[in-house]
Amino acid sequence: MVRERKIGQFTVSPIGLGAMVLSMRSDGRPIPENPAATIHAALDAGITLIDTADIYAPTWDTMGHNERIIGEALRTYDGDTSDVVVCTKAGITRLEGERWGRNGTREYLRERALLAVEALGVEQLDVFYLHRPDWSILYGQSIQALAELRTEGLVKEVGISNASAEEIRIALDVLGDGGLAAVQNEFSPWFHHTSRLEMELCAALGITFVAYAPFGGLSGSARSLDRRFPAIRRAAGELGISPQRVTLAWELSLGDHVIPIPGASRPESITDSAKALTDDIPQAMLDAITEEVF
Repeated sequence: MVRERKIGQFTVSPIGLGAMVLSMRSDGRPIPENPAATIHAALDAGITLIDTADIYAPTWDTMGHNERIIGEALRTYDGDTSDVVVCTKAGITRLEGERWGRNGTREYLRERALLAVEALGVEQLDVFYLHRPDWSILYGQSIQALAELRTEGLVKEVGISNASAEEIRIALDVLGDGGLAAVQNEFSPWFHHTSRLEMELCAALGITFVAYAPFGGLSGSARSLDRRFPAIRRAAGELGISPQRVTLAWELSLGDHVIPIPGASRPESITDSAKALTDDIPQAMLDAITEEVF
């Protein structure tokens, strides 16, 4: 059993639900007709961390779609949701004609935070991330804007996403010790060439590292884990579990500060992923995966 983990003031399940695929997909497949079923399955399986963003939407003019379906799913769940933590992000723009950009200004981030509060149906945001750096302004200015939202009481905890080691240090300089709750970066057996450094820096600084796309993203990498990584294939075969569960258990073993957030569009997928919380993977198998991946 993997013990619960921390994001700032919150105690959460060691695995979260990445909700993006409930509102948008890059592989051409349609979004689910009943996204609440997947969210409810995650809650049933003991997951208490849900990750979203304002841009997770079918089209540019439906921004906030993912936040709204999460808010509705939490309201219609027949169990206790008082310990569920929802993290959202802002700073990437989507304009008419699907023109994408960045905006990390104080005015824009505050506007998006207010819209997220409305979409989720809450009074405060649990965790609010800067989604990506806005290179038109100093990084510290965007972080200061998040700090002001926290001081205002609109945001409980501040995070940064897609951040370099230098940006992590800048954020800490602005927010102070203990002020940066989490860094959310891509990390998987496929992708770790930069994010391993950031993951290790977070461990040294006492910051939670949230690993998105923990199976390798939406390009079919999740289905190829056992083909690309023999150590994952051997562990899955010997233990009689999915390669995805092995992968999550391995990522959890990399540090108590690591929280993978696998995406799931079907209840069965997130139910399987959640089983990694109780999988007992022999250390020798985990070490073999580490040696093979790194």
